[in-house]
Amino acid sequence: MKHLSVCGATPLFAGLLFTTAISALAQVPARVTPMTPDVVANYDQVLPSADFIRREAMVPMRDGTKLYAVTVMKKGTTNGPILLSRTPYDAHESTHRVASQRIVDILEAMDAEFATDGYICVYQDIRGLHKSDGQYIMNRPLAGPLNATGIDESTDAYDTIDWLVKNTPESNGKVGVIGSSYLGFTTLMAEINPHPALKAAVPESPMVDGWMGDDWFHNGAFRVSSLDYAVGQATNKAEGGGEFALGSEDAYDRYLDAGSIGDFAAKLRITHYPGVQKFLQNPAYTPFWSGQAVDKWLAAHPLTVPTMLEVGQWDQEDSYGAPAAYRALEPKDKNNDKVHLVIGPWRHSGANHAGYDLGALTFTGDTAREWRTQTMKPWLDHLLKGAPDPHTPPVLTYATGINTWEVSPRWPMGSMKPLYLAANGVVGFERPVAAGHDDYVSDPAHPVPFIPRPINLDDATQWKPWLVRDQRFVSGRPDVAEWKSAPLDQPVHIMGAPEVDLYAGTSGTDSDWVVKLIDVYPNDVPEDATQGGKASMAGYQLPIGIEIFRGRYVDSFAKPRALRVSKVEHYRWTLPNVDHVFLPGHRLMIQVQSSLFPLYDRNPQTFVPNIFFAKAGDYRKATQRIWRGGTTASAVMLPVVP
Repeated sequence: MKHLSVCGATPLFAGLLFTTAISALAQVPARVTPMTPDVVANYDQVLPSADFIRREAMVPMRDGTKLYAVTVMKKGTTNGPILLSRTPYDAHESTHRVASQRIVDILEAMDAEFATDGYICVYQDIRGLHKSDGQYIMNRPLAGPLNATGIDESTDAYDTIDWLVKNTPESNGKVGVIGSSYLGFTTLMAEINPHPALKAAVPESPMVDGWMGDDWFHNGAFRVSSLDYAVGQATNKAEGGGEFALGSEDAYDRYLDAGSIGDFAAKLRITHYPGVQKFLQNPAYTPFWSGQAVDKWLAAHPLTVPTMLEVGQWDQEDSYGAPAAYRALEPKDKNNDKVHLVIGPWRHSGANHAGYDLGALTFTGDTAREWRTQTMKPWLDHLLKGAPDPHTPPVLTYATGINTWEVSPRWPMGSMKPLYLAANGVVGFERPVAAGHDDYVSDPAHPVPFIPRPINLDDATQWKPWLVRDQRFVSGRPDVAEWKSAPLDQPVHIMGAPEVDLYAGTSGTDSDWVVKLIDVYPNDVPEDATQGGKASMAGYQLPIGIEIFRGRYVDSFAKPRALRVSKVEHYRWTLPNVDHVFLPGHRLMIQVQSSLFPLYDRNPQTFVPNIFFAKAGDYRKATQRIWRGGTTASAVMLPVVP
């Protein structure tokens, strides 16, 4: 369906064009016969009774390419700021949540809160997707060494903003840009060489570095669903037709039976997709990936746009991006008032929806709406509408465990305190004097599932809350090593990114290492549901952070090497950023394993030049040895605050 566009017309004639077009649509046949054709070109859902105005336009870019944009505002809006979202996920559908004549129905909740208060919401399809012209390139690099065209998401944002402020008579000439995930990426790109009218940016869960920890890889381990995304977005302008026809089989069996990722891609006949080849040809962190890291681009450019970065504590897709962008931008914020970081108790993009709970966790109210209405909107109102300064804090985080918002002057706030692995499956803050080790056998033929089977990667109820899934479903497996503290007698409050400091060896020549930091609940029994009680979390093993590391990158992410058989290697990486309180009576737990399947592809545990093309004979059992105490004291460094 199409809606009328008056964009591009001068204000003097816009109303005339709109009225004339409506009259034309309203014409009815003078007389019909049994042979009168029944097809009508389109139907405009927006009735005269609608409380909003909706416009469509093809916005010209500097190279002549035109990008589709849809503008929505409340009727009667004047002198309103523009809130722009640049998306690969269909701008047209962004204004059709519900077929209605009410603006609060047609927009998502996070946008309706602005549209009802005088904001002008604009959604634009990026190049080559949906209704926009041009050529789609996934995460199009910034113009420079990897992009000689002079055209990127930064220039497209600039040209779009320039057109909007000149062709939106209801606006006050000020623009904010906002979006989550891929839209977080386009939001950050708008801040590089920004248009003068751009006064604020809210990158939410932004894609910043697809190899280090956003979407495609995590520390070198490949996320298998990246193939689905690359094919779906590149087929038919992302309008459908790129879905894999694989039925409802357990994804665990599907990927296990397929063999390597290269075998799986060949089986699906998708190896001709450039996006798939970008993965297959570039397994390491070479300049192909490092040159696309947005935080490096941000660090190389001045900070001119006030920025509020947001990420969910349990973001299952892009946990790396916002903190990385914060590290790049914060040193430029000399007065500590232009860059803000928000970490909430949410899954990926959860800040834009209801935030009452996540999985088994229940919070004290709609935490997402609290942030949007009490923090983000007053900040945007100040920058875009001239409202009083709300004195937005530099850092706002939600302390899970005690369920309260906390304000901080910087991030991280904690000081590192080692939580050591010790003998007899114990963890503690005292470093063991004697060295020792714990062993397990990792078998690629029986990898550890990342959630209970059967696994459906397309099931949102499985995917969105998986990072808070009770880990008792793997506790006790012979290929999962674990260490647990005594019940705490004092709370342990952490604010920052825990750091893994792992000494480990393998009988193979390659290995993955997965480390989990877990809050083990006491065996308290709540009131039952008839009294308003929630489901029992007695004994629940709540993951506070889970992250993987591909062993071959122990020395360099760019230059993998074979691991030394049965020799100690020293690995260091970080878990996601958190604000969490381990309460008295709870226990601290560390789990270590060597697969997280089929979220990540299997490591064959035999070094091969490119894991994507490992052969069946390369997948071999290996004995994994985790060292503790002495000079090889494995630990997780906790960012503890007093």
